[in-house]
Amino acid sequence: MAPKVLISDSLSEAAVQIFRDRGIDVDFQPNLGKDKDALAAIIGNYDGLAIRSATKATAKLIEAATNLKVIGRAGIGVDNVDRDAASKAGIIVMNTPFGNMITTAEHAIAMMFAVARQIPEASASTHAGKWEKSKFMGVELTGKTLGVIGAGNIGGIVCDRARGLKMKVMAYDPYLGEEKASEMGVQKVELDELFAHADFITLHVPFTGSTANILSAENIAKLKPGVRIINCARGGLVDEEALAEALKSGHVAGAAFDVFAVEPATDSPLFNLPNVVCTPHLGAATTEAQENVALQVAEQMSDYLLTGAVTNALNMPSVTAEEAKIMGPWIKLAGHLGNFTGQMTDEPITAINILFDGVVSEMNIKALTAATIAGIMKRANPDTNMVSAPVIAKERGIQISTTKQDRSGSFEGYIKVTVVTGKRERSVAGTVFSDGKPRFIQIKGINIDAEIGAHMLYTTNEDVPGIIGLLGMTMGKNNVNIANFTLGRSGVGQDAIAILYLSEVLKVPSIGERIKHHHFLRVICAEPALHEVHADEPCTTSN
Repeated sequence: MAPKVLISDSLSEAAVQIFRDRGIDVDFQPNLGKDKDALAAIIGNYDGLAIRSATKATAKLIEAATNLKVIGRAGIGVDNVDRDAASKAGIIVMNTPFGNMITTAEHAIAMMFAVARQIPEASASTHAGKWEKSKFMGVELTGKTLGVIGAGNIGGIVCDRARGLKMKVMAYDPYLGEEKASEMGVQKVELDELFAHADFITLHVPFTGSTANILSAENIAKLKPGVRIINCARGGLVDEEALAEALKSGHVAGAAFDVFAVEPATDSPLFNLPNVVCTPHLGAATTEAQENVALQVAEQMSDYLLTGAVTNALNMPSVTAEEAKIMGPWIKLAGHLGNFTGQMTDEPITAINILFDGVVSEMNIKALTAATIAGIMKRANPDTNMVSAPVIAKERGIQISTTKQDRSGSFEGYIKVTVVTGKRERSVAGTVFSDGKPRFIQIKGINIDAEIGAHMLYTTNEDVPGIIGLLGMTMGKNNVNIANFTLGRSGVGQDAIAILYLSEVLKVPSIGERIKHHHFLRVICAEPALHEVHADEPCTTSN
């Protein structure tokens, strides 16, 4: 029986035809995604679900999808898919990360022109029969300084286009190295320098804990007077109320927004303000982009359903079905090791070195490397997948090296990941035992045997008496149960590490306050890979 695919959003007819030509039984219902109950009632009949943004693949829908094997998102953003629920159900989630990069970058450039020359307002005025030539005095882009926050795939294209417009370009991106910045012809700067000098600011970062409200009221106050702000990335990156006040006061001369904190945006502090251009999330809305991502997702889903080949998956590396049977536990390990080192690293990464020892050296190194890099890069972009991660790393000037060697120790095989920055190197190693469970075997050169699990708390400290008691007491006072405890140290009085396995998520402020003056160098928690603790958030991740 042929696999069955449901298309519940508006995809091009060409994509529908691809499924048919490949022998897939396809059901095209482009309006069904808007009716969650109707969708849930029939989703159990399908092997694949092809969507855009209108369909919400929630945990409830996934629970009803008893036969579903793959969800394909035509586009890059998968905020409308519960990836955790899909992973637990064994459903692969695919996207098309490169299909709409140019389109989105071009929209940002178009919005910059629009706000610089007040084109929408001038057009409305002229349509109304007015001739207010003197009212709409614009500014040139030539010679102006563009501040780009996020110089990845889309931001990099914006930088290139802006340089073609003879703009001076400065970029803020923690993962952008000096060499790569030089190749791009942009000046790498810190945020405060960008705020102080940019005539235009455009954002091209994902919405994460570190980028949320990156243009806060405090940061907006730091901006150069007369600046114009463009956001075609994600809502929530800018404090819209604070920006509205800055626009009213004249501190900010204009803004152009394609995305909003709440969407659909039927109301916003930015609406109906002079020299504010608003569009309804049109960044990827071109004929070319929609066609590209639709065709790509149809091909990817067909390949998986017919041959088992996996491409652009967010929760599974690109490997054949045969390889996945053997490599599954090692792929998970590689992702955990990458996630650990990525979240431990605050400086721009210049190099990633991966050592494959023993049995693992004979496996699909490309897939294992991609899984490792994806784990590292997820801190910068949660949507990074196994295919896009190496490309992103290369574009950011990160040198990737891999080494294979025959079995060299007591383990049948292991993977060691070393991340290099301008200031330091960090390494972590792990293996997979016969039970199929991944384990850390070395952190910072300290040997350890620690199974990777949920609700992990990692600490590093000076080896002094009382630390174990302090940790136990602090957990007890906060009514947090310790399920297990693993220790390691480099020597008496030297570096020491501990991994606690907790029964539940940890509230951070209490432990942070209690132990910050007790020889601890770093406190990190994980679920299942490590996540840095901030004073105002619970110690947990969505991994």
